[in-house]
Amino acid sequence: MGAGPVGASLARALRGASVALVGTTPGAALTDGFDPRVYALSPGNVEFLRRLGVWEALPAERVAPVHAMRIYGDDDKASLEFNAYEAGVPELAWIVEDGELQRALASGLQPSAARCERLQIDGHAARLVLEDGETLEARLVVGADGANSFVRRAAGIAATDRDYGQHALVANFRCEKPHRNAAYQWFEGGAVLALLPLPGEHVSMVWSLPTHEAERLRGAPADGLAQEVERASKATLGALTLVSEARSVALRRLRAARLVAPRLALAGDAGHVIHPLAGQGLNLGLQDARVLAQVINEREPGRDPGDERLLRRYERQRAEPILAMDAVVSGLFALYGVKNSWIGRLRNAGLNLTDRLPVLKNLLMRQAMS
Repeated sequence: MGAGPVGASLARALRGASVALVGTTPGAALTDGFDPRVYALSPGNVEFLRRLGVWEALPAERVAPVHAMRIYGDDDKASLEFNAYEAGVPELAWIVEDGELQRALASGLQPSAARCERLQIDGHAARLVLEDGETLEARLVVGADGANSFVRRAAGIAATDRDYGQHALVANFRCEKPHRNAAYQWFEGGAVLALLPLPGEHVSMVWSLPTHEAERLRGAPADGLAQEVERASKATLGALTLVSEARSVALRRLRAARLVAPRLALAGDAGHVIHPLAGQGLNLGLQDARVLAQVINEREPGRDPGDERLLRRYERQRAEPILAMDAVVSGLFALYGVKNSWIGRLRNAGLNLTDRLPVLKNLLMRQAMS
């Protein structure tokens, strides 16, 4: 269930199995201008897409490598830089448009767009009853159907869900100064601004703001929004020109109580949603697909893929990475949201200290690149 990047990649990764993919077909990729919604994919997930034959289907002129990342605190003197050269890798990440990624993943797949009305699970099979009357029967159903997952709710799996009180504002700009394939991020009293490199002289913005502020900026004139972004980014890339519409999406934190049940597994946003300040949401979801496919593909001969004991191998392997990333992201969000001068000095000192500790920096980089 779910034909987005996580569901489609999992469907492609499962070997020797009969797979039904249920979900809405993604729209056609953009042909003029960059999609305002982009992802920063880790090298580990890019390698996963290469093995699936998906990465080569992406037009080379529509993806951009990230060679450096510069992070600034709410003090101009506090900064942290990650560099691919120092880490001994070709790139830290790749920036990919949502539309292009979904187009490449959907190639050759024929998902059913029918909505699911009922899920029934017993000792022998999982049955999905679709709105068009069709019934699908399988040994295993995977919910990769997003934060409002039908599968999770139908299975009775509880989830903690909290509104961050923020919206992420996304848009693309043409920049006056070359970005040199560097990604930039500014923490500003709870708000987080990121400028990610796109091919040529373009950048993609993700600005996490209080909801009322995000809505104000979304409705602002193009030059007004550009000037606000220039101010918040300290004009690091010079004058900016808006080249796409501005969109906003509500931010939430979600964690399912468990990722598996008999004949059922959750993947991606159906099982966990984190703040986008680290750009790791889709990376976690693709890691879910990688691990779940491996567990199923490498199961013992004759082993039922819906066996809960088998599926717990997947849950155990994913528990620590998901918990660690959620804790780091939520901790940073809370830390930079505190308006206290003493804590401000402490967090900015911590940023500078981390920048001076190569071992810690390499540990953080390796974690984000998996």
